[in-house]
Amino acid sequence: MNKARKGAQWYARTIHCPGDTGGVAQSPSHPESPYARGTRSYTMSRIRGKDTSIEKTVRSYLFARGFRFRKNDKRYPGHPDIVLPKYRTIVFVNGCFWHMHEGCESFHMPKSNVEFWTAKLTRNRDRDRRQHEQLRQMGWRVIDVWECELRGDAREARLERLAREIAEGTDVDDNARDDENQP
Repeated sequence: MNKARKGAQWYARTIHCPGDTGGVAQSPSHPESPYARGTRSYTMSRIRGKDTSIEKTVRSYLFARGFRFRKNDKRYPGHPDIVLPKYRTIVFVNGCFWHMHEGCESFHMPKSNVEFWTAKLTRNRDRDRRQHEQLRQMGWRVIDVWECELRGDAREARLERLAREIAEGTDVDDNARDDENQP
């Protein structure tokens, strides 16, 4: 039995315990927690930092359209998800929660441990902004693709727009900066 399957079975045994908690185990140190001791750590360890499903979707779309790229290149600030040297373009595929997508219906600040999550997610967003600026100063165009843009009917339109932005050398951030510089 492989390790992932074993872990999933352990998770199922610990999280769904019968009792007066509505079938959910609770940690003795945090009675309001829906997780048994050690389960939260296991759950968080399963969150991927690269090769997420949305990254794979974007990469397969671009590859099918003839774009060739490097993935998760450690030579650049932020280890960009997709680097297209021919177009001097870098694409970040961001999850709305982890990168604190402003104005997104999918982003909600957690209701527990608010101070911790606010600090962590704000640091993530600030780090993203710093890294984007460093990349721009190095001469790269930076494009963000958000998880919410790849849901449902909007997916195909967003991917087509991304391909156009790469091929034509334009992106929303460049247009916004041009507007700011005009009198």
